[in-house]
Amino acid sequence: MKVTLIDYGAGNPTSVERALQRLGAESVRANTPDCIASASTLLLPGVGHFGTLIRALDQRRMRRPILDVIHRGVPFLGICLGLHALYASSDEAPELEGLGLVPQQVRELPRHVKLPHMGWNQLRATNPANPSRLLAGIEPAAHFYFAHSYAALASDQDDLSAATCSHGANFVAVLESRNIFAVQFHPEKSGTAGARLLQNFLRLAA
Repeated sequence: MKVTLIDYGAGNPTSVERALQRLGAESVRANTPDCIASASTLLLPGVGHFGTLIRALDQRRMRRPILDVIHRGVPFLGICLGLHALYASSDEAPELEGLGLVPQQVRELPRHVKLPHMGWNQLRATNPANPSRLLAGIEPAAHFYFAHSYAALASDQDDLSAATCSHGANFVAVLESRNIFAVQFHPEKSGTAGARLLQNFLRLAA
């Protein structure tokens, strides 16, 4: 399987590439609309600022092909800022429009807790009767590595949230909708549990 990593010039996809390689998956970086349009599996790793990401996608004319590929049913995984990009907007750069696949807005986490939320934390399944496909086979007590100050607050969400986490407020940690998957944490930095999650995504995308 070949995974297309969206390379928008500001994030560092190297650690994700290495994690995929350890799982036996081939990856290719895409930094043009044509490369994205031909993807059979799409992954958006995100590090940094929402505004930088969105401006880069628009400057490189990537927005439309990303949306077209997702609407076509191609499996998509967004990581950290890659989750935020799916939303209509973010408090981090409210003047910019996200991809708009989720109509809500990404919010800043409460300032009464230490920001950024950085380190290991646990998840809570949103609907145990309908378990997350990404989290299949992962122990409920597993920890994942987070590094963020903004999040999609769980109180603003509909049924797209498969798991939440808490740091000053409950927020979406895993989002799933048909072929769209996204996580707030960094699976490539989350040890065995993160590797299993990436493996689950590859299996779902196969």
